[in-house]
Amino acid sequence: MTRRAFVHRIAANAPDDVAGFTARVAEGEIKPRDVVAILGKTEGNGCVNDFSRGLATRALSDALSRAGADPSHVCLVMSGGTEGGLSPHFLVFEARVVDEPSKTGALAVGCARSARLPYEHLGRLAQVDTVAVGVRAAMRDAGLERPEDVHFVQIKCPLLTADRVAAAEARGLTTATRDTLKSMGLSRAASALGVGVALGEIDRERLTDSDVGRDFSLFSERASASAGVELEDHEIVVLGEAQGGWAGLLRIDHAVMEDALDVEPVRATLARLGLSASGQLVPQQAARVVALLAKAEAGASGLLRGRRHTMLNDSDISATRHARAFVAGALGGLIGHAEIFVSGGAEHQGPDGGGPVAIIVEAAP
Repeated sequence: MTRRAFVHRIAANAPDDVAGFTARVAEGEIKPRDVVAILGKTEGNGCVNDFSRGLATRALSDALSRAGADPSHVCLVMSGGTEGGLSPHFLVFEARVVDEPSKTGALAVGCARSARLPYEHLGRLAQVDTVAVGVRAAMRDAGLERPEDVHFVQIKCPLLTADRVAAAEARGLTTATRDTLKSMGLSRAASALGVGVALGEIDRERLTDSDVGRDFSLFSERASASAGVELEDHEIVVLGEAQGGWAGLLRIDHAVMEDALDVEPVRATLARLGLSASGQLVPQQAARVVALLAKAEAGASGLLRGRRHTMLNDSDISATRHARAFVAGALGGLIGHAEIFVSGGAEHQGPDGGGPVAIIVEAAP
């Protein structure tokens, strides 16, 4: 069986605006029963009470159902926060069975969902292990046998609410934190470490609960985790380069930003994929950027290249919101627009203050 990945980037005028998705289904551009994942940037605050994510999830689920697809078979990963020039949009991933020869290096997509995570496991090794198992399952779904063929792992993970903390304590158990906002960071942290364990970047035997969200010398170069109140399990999407079994013109590569200003690795990745940093074609080649995905983080030192930043000291606006806007501006300057998937909070996702970036392009026929 040969599969072919398709990726559609669709602008959204509101979190529940699925008109673009519905139109492409009607035009036959999207085959709803082949949709395996939808990643979205919604215009909420990206914090615990960001209900724009749940609204988008519900709207997309309903749209899939109306189109004859089963939304329970689709990973719906909504990332809240479109600060600055970030443009709200959806990335729709399809995996179609085709009668085409497979191509080495074609984009491969795999998905998995974990079991519901007990609240007392969030931010601890039990969550790390749960995610590692899920990442390996998503790799199998994509037909990716080698960790080095994986270029990006997008995870939607749960968070704690006051009710969830109380439910755990009613059973005589404690949660990793009682602070619901801090629980987002711990969940992202444990999820990222789980990716690192699954991909062989981090030694599971050396990990302890105290490492989660604290020892930032431990990180994955391909993990991206976003926490939300709208789920209690993990939705896992693996993107990589197929060695067989996949066809098509889509290609993927990744870079790692050392800090929020470090665009040179991204520039080099664009060149490897056939594009200059301005979004123009490299001579003798042709490609177009289909999607750019990135993590953003306010460095824990409070410094950016030796100069003080105030993102961590702002009591009015979360540091994750500052970081999303900042990194989106830096990356948008490379490709000429800001319809890009920038997720804030990069605990163990790339080096402290930096983060992974993945670029998907469509090559010339």
